[in-house]
Amino acid sequence: MRAARLIKMVLLLQTRASMTAAELARELEVSERTITRDAQALSEAGVPVYADRGRTGGYRLVGGYRTRLTGLARSEAEALFLSGVPGALREMGLQDTASAARLKVSAALLPSVRDASRSAAQRFHLDAPAWFSEPRTPELLPAVADAVWDDRPVSARYRRGEAEVERTLEPYGLVLKAGLWYLCARVADAETFRVYRIDRFTAVDLGAERFRRDEGFDLPGFWEERAEEFARSVLRAEVVVRLSPEGVRRLPYVLDPASAKEALPTSGTPGGQDWVTLTLPVESEEVARVQLRGLGPEVEALFSRSYGEVTSSSL
Repeated sequence: MRAARLIKMVLLLQTRASMTAAELARELEVSERTITRDAQALSEAGVPVYADRGRTGGYRLVGGYRTRLTGLARSEAEALFLSGVPGALREMGLQDTASAARLKVSAALLPSVRDASRSAAQRFHLDAPAWFSEPRTPELLPAVADAVWDDRPVSARYRRGEAEVERTLEPYGLVLKAGLWYLCARVADAETFRVYRIDRFTAVDLGAERFRRDEGFDLPGFWEERAEEFARSVLRAEVVVRLSPEGVRRLPYVLDPASAKEALPTSGTPGGQDWVTLTLPVESEEVARVQLRGLGPEVEALFSRSYGEVTSSSL
């Protein structure tokens, strides 16, 4: 523990011209007295740590000293690629690993570009959760994340409706969507890939042996395909409407993206002069009524279909 702290102290001093005892204590989460003892230990080990006294004093490395202890461990390199999503790192328990990785990279950079990470963080930030919702970190997320990183199968129990189901899963990847965490995994006995909401897991036990990962698995492509399937699966009804040219133009702004994408190719050019008749896949007649009200006089409802039944409708 102390050895890792001493290395981190050297890397911090290597990336900055000087740091006070208070600054080092805050970064390393120890007392200023511990910083004094660590500086003395480094000096005795041959690391030229010099203490400037006075109100503006602090610790610095003498003579442009640079350590070669900047090689990234595999876990640090993996975490570094997620450093733009600090909330996700924290929830998966990787915050300290990513911090060590960033520090090593900064120590290896030339002084002229050493502040690049701070400059980027001042200009770009990813806020994943949706508006008007309080994101909750699933209790079992760190354990699932460990299994994903180590390619270890899990014996998992999860809620499905009112019942609990147990499955042996090979966890391939994690997805954070609008504040919710999902696991993309292969079911061991079925050889099929499925998606699970992690907040529905009630127990997760990691296996001792690693599974053989399918290197051809494409997580972004798999997620995009399943997300599109899910979006289409909730469209269980149809409404037939007449739209003005202005209604056609505004339709993508009031309707579900999947529904508008499916309906618009049949509508002709939005710049036309005639009203057009469209069949829109929707979640339900009630949902369609709320959505299409946004078009006002630019839409006329004809009828709706739900599970093969046809009814007249007025939006």
